[in-house]
Amino acid sequence: MKILILNGPNLNMLGTREPDKYGTETLESIELFVREEALKLNVDVDFSQSNIEGELVTIIQKAKGLYDGIVMNPAAYTHTSVAIRDALLAVEIPAVEIHLSNIHKREEFRHNSLTAPACIGQITGFGKYSYKLGLIAIVDYLKG
Repeated sequence: MKILILNGPNLNMLGTREPDKYGTETLESIELFVREEALKLNVDVDFSQSNIEGELVTIIQKAKGLYDGIVMNPAAYTHTSVAIRDALLAVEIPAVEIHLSNIHKREEFRHNSLTAPACIGQITGFGKYSYKLGLIAIVDYLKG
C-alpha cells in the first residue's frame, strides 16, 4: 500500500510560523513522525509540499495509478480551492483532509472547507497527531 502525504502553502514554514497556532514541530520532524507510523502499518509513504495551487493539482493528478490513498493538509487552499477539490474528485483516490489546528475554532472564514467534501473524512486540531491519525484512517479505510 502506498500513501501520498501532501502539504499545501506555508507548511514549509512550520516550526517558526505562528507557533501558538501550529506548534514548534517542523514539517521535516512531522515527516519523520509519520514515517515511524508508516513502518508500523507496513505502508509506503511519499511526502510532497507546494505553495502553488497548480502544482498541488498536478501532484494530485499524477497520483492516479501510483497511490492507493492521499492524506492532505491543503492549508489555506482548504477554504478557497475549487481546483484542488476537483482534482481530488477527478482522480478518485480516497483522501483524508487534515489540519494541525482546529479550523472550527479559528476565524470564521476558516470554518468552511471546499476540499473536505471530496475526501472520506477530515481530522483537525491534533497538531502533528493529525498526520498520524490521517494515515491510520486512510490505511484502515483501504483495508476495508
